[in-house]
Amino acid sequence: MERELALEVVRVTELAALESAPWIGRGDKTSADDAATTAMRTMFDSVSMRGTVVIGEGEMDEAPMLYIGEPLGNGDGPEVDVAVDPLEGTNLVARGLNNALAVVAIANKGQLLHAPDMYMQKLAVGPALAGKLHLLDPVEVTLAKAADVLGKPLSDLNVMILDRERHEPIIGTMRRLGARISLLSDGDVAGAIAPAFPETGIDLYLGSGGAPEGVLAAAALKALGGEIQGRLLPENPEQYERAVAMGLADPDRVLAMEDLVGTDDVIFAATGVTHGEFLEGVRYLPNQRAETHSIVMRAKTGTVRFIKTIHYLPNKSVRREESASLTG
Repeated sequence: MERELALEVVRVTELAALESAPWIGRGDKTSADDAATTAMRTMFDSVSMRGTVVIGEGEMDEAPMLYIGEPLGNGDGPEVDVAVDPLEGTNLVARGLNNALAVVAIANKGQLLHAPDMYMQKLAVGPALAGKLHLLDPVEVTLAKAADVLGKPLSDLNVMILDRERHEPIIGTMRRLGARISLLSDGDVAGAIAPAFPETGIDLYLGSGGAPEGVLAAAALKALGGEIQGRLLPENPEQYERAVAMGLADPDRVLAMEDLVGTDDVIFAATGVTHGEFLEGVRYLPNQRAETHSIVMRAKTGTVRFIKTIHYLPNKSVRREESASLTG
């Protein structure tokens, strides 16, 4: 892929973040998601690529835009697979909570897993633990191995997990063992990426979350030198057959990094909508301006860029009337 594509993709996540930000704290996750999706789809028209959505807002009959199979880009440039989450953390925006992101991952055609919309068991780590743990190990074994590799007592381990009823047995075990737990209300992508950033203080991420979000996190972790392992958790025969139909001959097997994002180049970009573990949220400034904080990473080079941008809002909005009524 061309390196210029990395910076073009940031413009896509920036606009999605700017358009969803006016809905922060307004209790309307649907409108926030619609705003981000419309902005992202609009900006993709200017990106020099021949893209196809492999992870998006749903099937063609479920989503009016950014649906699986939809072509993206201006028709020039490389042929690529595109995974998107225009607003990762719709509830976070609606409730005014941290860690909402606009996210895009791009890889050469055929590299990204066509992950079905179902739960996935996950284990995500940063570079220090990459290749050292296994998803199917009992929690007790995973924590003991992690503590040994990191050279710290188990009581100093900080594990992030979604705050869900289904995770209560795992949380109970970790508390019995004395580990520290950081509960995450939403934001599965940000949570899985957190162990790769030392400043977060998170050592590993585990539990179950969305399979599409697992692919997006894998794109980021590949560039950061981390690792995520996953295993689909179909809840009924229909979901199992759907996974098979999407190309996963054995939906029960553990998926490694190469299964999720291939072995070739991959680009990951995200812009903060609300303040988070490693990105700041959209910040409004005087004179109709706003500041965004983004990250863009490329696995081929290992380059990680943090980008702060100041935008003049009248030139950015794709929904000028709505944005004016919400921010004014």
